[in-house]
Amino acid sequence: MNRDEIMTILPHRGNMLLVDEVNQVDGTACGLYHVRGDEFFLDGHFPGNSVVPGVILCEILAQSCCVLLADVMKEGKLPLYAGLKEVKFRSPVKPGDDFITKCRIIKARPPFYFAEGEGYVNDRLCVKAEFSFAVMGD
Repeated sequence: MNRDEIMTILPHRGNMLLVDEVNQVDGTACGLYHVRGDEFFLDGHFPGNSVVPGVILCEILAQSCCVLLADVMKEGKLPLYAGLKEVKFRSPVKPGDDFITKCRIIKARPPFYFAEGEGYVNDRLCVKAEFSFAVMGD
């Protein structure tokens, strides 16, 4: 899926849509975000040595994962973070990097969905986390 197709599932727009592509392969969401270097979150993090903030990496994981919830993400529904745990940052992500995600839903108790995911640059593990969503709305 490209950004236009992703926007039919996710409510994120503008500079908060942090997934350029995502595909579902055997229950795994494989996403891509190319870090251009001009993103708002890099302005002061850190001048002269920009690093993507960990919270942004977690958001990219979550957005990638939500594609697995396309059937539950009907008009007006919002995927809200319900929790993060076992988050480990292994290596920095910098401008010019292609950040690749691999995420899976491991349990569902609607409206709650539990997931795990990893993020890589050039096959180097950068972040690993368990997280959960509440899919809310009418």
